[in-house]
Amino acid sequence: MSAEHTLPRWADLILLPVVCLAIALLVAAGVVALVGQNPVEVISVLVHGAFGSARGLSYTLYYATSFVLTGLAVAVAFHGGLFNIGGEGQAILGGLGTGLVALWFSSFFPGWLMLPLMLAAGALSGMAWAAVPGYLQAYRGSHVVITTIMFNFIASTLLVYVLVNHLRPAGAMSVESIAFADSAKLPGMHEALAWLGIEWPASPLNLSAVLAVLAAWGVYIFLWRTRAGYCLRAVGSSPSAAEYAGIRPRSQTMVAMSVSGALAGLVGMNEIAGVHGKLLLEFVSGAGFTGIAVALMGRNHPLGIIFASLLFGALFQGGAEVAFEVRGFSRDMVVMVQGFIVLFSGAMVYVIAPIVAWVLGKLVRALPIRRHPSANGTGYG
Repeated sequence: MSAEHTLPRWADLILLPVVCLAIALLVAAGVVALVGQNPVEVISVLVHGAFGSARGLSYTLYYATSFVLTGLAVAVAFHGGLFNIGGEGQAILGGLGTGLVALWFSSFFPGWLMLPLMLAAGALSGMAWAAVPGYLQAYRGSHVVITTIMFNFIASTLLVYVLVNHLRPAGAMSVESIAFADSAKLPGMHEALAWLGIEWPASPLNLSAVLAVLAAWGVYIFLWRTRAGYCLRAVGSSPSAAEYAGIRPRSQTMVAMSVSGALAGLVGMNEIAGVHGKLLLEFVSGAGFTGIAVALMGRNHPLGIIFASLLFGALFQGGAEVAFEVRGFSRDMVVMVQGFIVLFSGAMVYVIAPIVAWVLGKLVRALPIRRHPSANGTGYG
């Protein structure tokens, strides 16, 4: 982007994503109209299904919780100059670590000890799984995009192997473990609010939503308020300049991938500990890949990632309502809307950004400039 078409920071973080989203929704509305549906009706049902009731809002926040964690994972790696698309596999290994600790210890450990152990196990498992591609990138020259793709498939296969051959109860048809003891179950948000005297409908939303917010705050502090975060961003901006300043790019690659994997590994707390209460297949359900779109739309900033996660959570929850309420509207059409958002927030953003910058510059120049009185008393400098 040329200097005259450079967006200010606030416009890059707020205005540009809003413009990209608006264009994506307009294009999607046009496609919906072409297939014979009413775009206004579809959007109204989607918004009402996602935010129009306490239960719908709870489901939206439940989906958004996992997206915040995987989006943060992508963002941390991106600030270190890496494109980590292995969030799916890292979340799977994090859930596996969370589930194994729950199966081994939940029958005799109390909840105040069990839940922190599960949290640590999930983060460490995701960290270890991401550290291997990080090491291969830093010390062996293997590109992290290729290795993380491969590790997604390996993680999925490993989960199937462990469940089928070691954790599935004898004679059971479902590929899942036995249920955890109560001490390994994260309280639902309706239960937590009941402690405060607030009535809230039961839903999958649980206290891991608070964990996601704390993770976003922690990532912000780490990246922009600590020396370690500065070093990581310096390497992401220019490895050669950072190395000249005494920062070791290889070490920062390991740090970026390890922190990224730990964040993705926390997804297990939302799905395994907070909802299912047992280890099972497909508990990640594409959240790792959705996190890539969330990070792109959120401009790799924690606050932007939270808002982008709410949008995708609304699309998941509201899309299910649309598929149920609007006759002839399939779930695949909701996936189409998601695809347009990814397209315009990712690949097309470099086409849209110069246009937005040009229009913004025109508007700024068109504003009247208040001049200060000059020494000659004419009122013009």
